[in-house]
Amino acid sequence: MAGLDSGRTISRRGLLAGAGGIAALAALTGCGPSGGGTGGASGEIKFWNMPWGNTEFSQLDRQITQKYSPAKGLPPAAYQEVQWANFTTTFASAVASNTGPAVSSGSGTQAFQFAQQNQIAPADSLLESWKANGLYDDFLPGLIDTMKTSQGHVAVPYNLDMRALWYRKSLLEKAGAEPPTDWQSHLDVCEALKKAGMFGFGIAAGAQGNGFQVIVGLMINNGGGIFDENQKPNCVTPENVQALEYIVEMVRKGYMDPGSIGYSTTNAQSQWKAGKFAMGFEAPGLAQQLGGSVAGDMLVGDPLVSARGTKGALYFPNNIMMYKNTPSQAGSEAFLTYYYKNMSPLWTQKTGPGLPVLKSIASTPEFKSDSNAVKMVQVWQPICKTWAAPGGSALFANISTVDSTPAMTTFAQSLLSLKATPTEALTTLQSTLVSTMK
Repeated sequence: MAGLDSGRTISRRGLLAGAGGIAALAALTGCGPSGGGTGGASGEIKFWNMPWGNTEFSQLDRQITQKYSPAKGLPPAAYQEVQWANFTTTFASAVASNTGPAVSSGSGTQAFQFAQQNQIAPADSLLESWKANGLYDDFLPGLIDTMKTSQGHVAVPYNLDMRALWYRKSLLEKAGAEPPTDWQSHLDVCEALKKAGMFGFGIAAGAQGNGFQVIVGLMINNGGGIFDENQKPNCVTPENVQALEYIVEMVRKGYMDPGSIGYSTTNAQSQWKAGKFAMGFEAPGLAQQLGGSVAGDMLVGDPLVSARGTKGALYFPNNIMMYKNTPSQAGSEAFLTYYYKNMSPLWTQKTGPGLPVLKSIASTPEFKSDSNAVKMVQVWQPICKTWAAPGGSALFANISTVDSTPAMTTFAQSLLSLKATPTEALTTLQSTLVSTMK
């Protein structure tokens, strides 16, 4: 199946990344009333969705929406595709002017930020109703909890992105190496690949790359992460220092392409195609993005056991949210119930909206025809954690300070360029995050 475009996933999650963007969102949403405005005048449940997959995705998604036949007394649904370019402004302006959707997807942190502005309708009653029709128990383990805040569930999980270990089967065979299972065997494979003229720590840490995600993923792998149980930054920990020391070891030993510090995901894909990158942590859609004969050579490996004996990886539960500005809250919930019961073709027809959140979709013959996707759902998803790790699983508004922000790019580049020690890089990140969140 086609997963999320690994060249575009960054913009798909961070909403108005950075302190300035968050302030702009607050100012815009603060202009409008908190609910029950002009959205009701349309008499329709306006569903805004993003182009999550290939060219067939939005067309099929629109068809699914248009086939919705509401119960008597409930409004019909209307579909609008929102492009990723400038989507943050599109949503913020629409919500501020009370002309926004009743239901939408968006970035992974969008619901949490709009909830702070009292614009989101909690999904608790919807989820409670799903306990009776089986939908609630159909979600993969732990996903619903990632949407829970002290004010209730602000959204419903929709699709998954993650950073899993990929490798090119033929290149490992050429180097005489077996796929790694832990950090030491990972180093051993990297060494074998280096002798064969290839890189085992494939990464793209430029401004248009995802290197910071890979680094945080290895921190989580070692039992660490960025946030504590109080949702405060706690970066300088033994687990994190040890993970970064491991990364530095790979850099010093030449397992990373020196150009990676400035690479975009497009640059990285070129290196995969050229046979220079043989192994690395990447998005679910990597094989499909590479295409051609290379796609068939790509395999997802096993989660690595860290130096501390733990497993873990970083994932991003993208979601769908409901807004208070709706012609009918019951109508919003009825539409979403219909949508989740009927959205499986988006995956079974391989239109590429990331990994599914429902077990019923993951168990279809069409989905199971992609062994890599199956492995990510069955083996990787249960050990994955969100940006909130290690303190918790639920996302929150301040997550946006670490998702696709300049601070995270600087963090990754300072470490990978060896201009900062692990402790120095983590200390700088800690200071920056604390300052940003004030």
